[in-house]
Amino acid sequence: MKTQSMTLRLLGAGLTSLVLAVPGPALAQPFPSKPVRIVVPAAPGGGTDILARLLAPDLNRQFGQQIVIENRAGGATMIGTEYVARSAPDGHTLVIATTPHAINPTLYRKVPFDPVKDFTMISQLGLTTTVLVVHPSLPVKNVKEFIALAKARPGQLTAGTAAGNSAYLAVEMLKTMAGIDALNIPYKGAGQALTDLVAGHVQFQVNTLLAAKPFIEAGRLRAIGVCSAQRSAALPGVQAIGETVKGFNTSGWYALLGPAGIPRETALRIHEGFAKALRTPEIAKRLADQGVEVTAGTPDELAKIMPLEIRKWGEVVKSSGATPG
Repeated sequence: MKTQSMTLRLLGAGLTSLVLAVPGPALAQPFPSKPVRIVVPAAPGGGTDILARLLAPDLNRQFGQQIVIENRAGGATMIGTEYVARSAPDGHTLVIATTPHAINPTLYRKVPFDPVKDFTMISQLGLTTTVLVVHPSLPVKNVKEFIALAKARPGQLTAGTAAGNSAYLAVEMLKTMAGIDALNIPYKGAGQALTDLVAGHVQFQVNTLLAAKPFIEAGRLRAIGVCSAQRSAALPGVQAIGETVKGFNTSGWYALLGPAGIPRETALRIHEGFAKALRTPEIAKRLADQGVEVTAGTPDELAKIMPLEIRKWGEVVKSSGATPG
């Protein structure tokens, strides 16, 4: 009996060892367990790139991991955004999306991802002030003079804007609502378009104040109208375009997304980190000075906002008659 009992105990121990040795799902690693990649789906120098690099040092301190900013421009932000959609849902690969995320489903015939279902909504980071700027060589100082010049030179004025974004649509809306004929040249990124405007290769554009204000302050660009419903505290002396073109109002946003399937606790941890960075006095002041209103919305709030934005911008695309260019 002792021999039989010992044999059974040995068998039981062996079975236990076998059970423990059977491969199972990998235990989830706490976030963050490695460097965090923030994809900017646009070229360097634009507002999204500036925002990401402004937040990176504070996020690095909070998370205790390196924050890697990776520019993946092209396809009206779809190349970089698709890359994130196909990444592992562990919170270590994120994208700062902008209004093209809501515009593209209507503007383009084919989008390589679902703008809602293929992503974890993490946070609406902030609302942007966009501004109509011209090269100093253009002899206009306000929206009324700009419209008059454009009508006097039909088809001769050129704009440079990032393909498919809210600034591109803002120019198309202005053309339609003001009854002007101008060439709107689509660029891969707002930073490239801004560089060409400063160099005088194009004559005007709509861009985020975050990207354009340093050039405005240096006298290398002239701001003639903000695109929001009211004047901006960051540019108090510049009129709202709607003061001249009744009903004109466009604004953009920055939102943080990750691949679909990120655990909720991880998404909340990421949201809290970004919210804390955005509300740091130094960062909050700099963003306010550049026309960015910090919102730092929760994942649930962004999940409600995104479908509404897709619907809103879809209507803008249709009413403006805009095409991808």
